[in-house]
Amino acid sequence: MGTKINKIIDTIKMDKFKNDKRIIIFAVCLFIAIVLWFLNALEKNYTTNLSYSVKYVNPPDKLFLANTPPDKFDLQIEAHGFTLLRYKLTFPFTPLKIDLSDLNQSMESKENPISIPGDYLIRQISNQVSKEISIIDISPKTISLFFDSLKTRMVPVIPRVTLGFKPQFNLRGLLSVEPESLKISGPASIIDTIQFLYTDPEVFQNLDRETEKMVLVHTPSNTHISEEKVRLLLPVEKFTEKAVTVPVVLLNKPENTKIKLFPPQVTVSFMVGLSDYGKLSAGDFTAAVSYDQIVAGNTTLDVYIDSKPPFIQSLKTSPGSVEYLIESE
Repeated sequence: MGTKINKIIDTIKMDKFKNDKRIIIFAVCLFIAIVLWFLNALEKNYTTNLSYSVKYVNPPDKLFLANTPPDKFDLQIEAHGFTLLRYKLTFPFTPLKIDLSDLNQSMESKENPISIPGDYLIRQISNQVSKEISIIDISPKTISLFFDSLKTRMVPVIPRVTLGFKPQFNLRGLLSVEPESLKISGPASIIDTIQFLYTDPEVFQNLDRETEKMVLVHTPSNTHISEEKVRLLLPVEKFTEKAVTVPVVLLNKPENTKIKLFPPQVTVSFMVGLSDYGKLSAGDFTAAVSYDQIVAGNTTLDVYIDSKPPFIQSLKTSPGSVEYLIESE
């Protein structure tokens, strides 16, 4: 058995191939025959199927495509072998365009939906492919288009973010987006229901400095927005504690009534950004109690902050309540 295998190996050694001119001549002839057969085959016409992505453009004036028609067409085409080979090797990635501008006349009848027959689609597509290619059939054979009146308006953008800060860091004020509003266009029936546009969710961790980022805006179905992205601004800075002494004001006190508060002032402590630390004073706060608590028979009055700057955090008052004395005339 081993001897037979060795004989077979010996017969296919390259040395014999090199020395045997008959084998070389046969191989060359075989290669030429294959090439000639291939070229002859390409001379014939063939039928094949191709799948194309499509894009719908130029809707009728003041109208908007309200539904989502097929985004791909399957075409049965016929062409010369050479043409098909060349076309498949250089298959275009640009979507075919279905021009809807010719539908203006059809829309005068106010029919909705409009059915687009296959022959109309084939004519449009034939103008965009090689003239050497014949389109035999198309699938789907008919498409239905729903139109609605086009409406455009400005809509505010709401950021969707999750924020995490390093210790002692926080937002100084509110985060913001630029631009604050975007123009949205689409069917009136959809646009009338949209009150806000929202960014895609974003997560920020360990923030310790002012940050900005371009973020995507979610586009509602069958609409178009003027910008795909907005700039998100996060005014982050380091915070520190500060305290001021603020006099307590008695509100809703009747005229000719004298009341003394004990103590007459409280300490207000809070966290504030370093950039605003030196700007704040007791005059930026109003600590108050209400005469209504006296009428209710309370022996102490709860202190609340009636006015304060918007950019401070973690506000506390000490003491949280005061006693009072009603002075007689």
